[in-house]
Amino acid sequence: MNRVNGKVALVTGAARGLGREIAKLLIEEGATVFLSDIDAELGRESADELGGTFLSHDVASEEGWQNVSAAIQSAEGRLDILVNNAGVANLPGPKDPERTLLQSWRGTVSTNGESVFLGCKWAISLMQQGGMGQAGMQQAGMRQSGIRQSGGGSIINISSVAGLIPTPFLAAYGFSKAGITQFTKSVALHCAPMGIRCNSVHPGQVDTDMIQEIMEDHGADTGLRPSVVRAATVAKIPQGHLQTPRDIAYAVLFLASDESRCVTGAEIVVDGGMTLTN
Repeated sequence: MNRVNGKVALVTGAARGLGREIAKLLIEEGATVFLSDIDAELGRESADELGGTFLSHDVASEEGWQNVSAAIQSAEGRLDILVNNAGVANLPGPKDPERTLLQSWRGTVSTNGESVFLGCKWAISLMQQGGMGQAGMQQAGMRQSGIRQSGGGSIINISSVAGLIPTPFLAAYGFSKAGITQFTKSVALHCAPMGIRCNSVHPGQVDTDMIQEIMEDHGADTGLRPSVVRAATVAKIPQGHLQTPRDIAYAVLFLASDESRCVTGAEIVVDGGMTLTN
């Protein structure tokens, strides 16, 4: 318990699904959490239920990031944890490399890729300004040692196994997630002297509304029932089951906590062994 006690976190795309579960676990473990999402109604509802603070946020807009950063700076004076979670996979039209619509490609890459760039850009500034510091450590009940407790901050970018293996049925999504994987390492190297860490988490097939929509869309494109697509997906996972949002949230919690103070530029894969067979 209290693995991130006293820290300030921002989780994007936190109104539902994976983002909501990540925010929930960070709150349970003692963090002050800002939940951001483009869906204001559902976002406020989730924040109220979990005990966090909601911020209306279009992650593909730099102005949106400026506003969110200013709100966090005004409220808390710093940011210790950023979880770049917001993303899309199921924009209109075919998803293969031959037939994907340029508009859908750009929408996917903007929401999934450019948002991570913008998030890192503005988080680095906030984390350099603040950091937990001695006062924050005392409030959180931590003892100061020769090692910086907060490490300056932790950025966690939610990528996907789609960024590690071919995804011809989700070409734009795979492209955007692969970009996150590479960019994470660049940010990690750039920020290491500042004490800011940056890592990527790669979920496999997580049992959320998003994966259900992907299965239904793939089924419609191939003429297969969603139940058949689901069974085929599970069959590719050595552990024999989909992951839950909490499975991913625990990986994020580790990277957000000081337990991972020497982990940066890493790819944490949480997929039940799926990538082992590809």
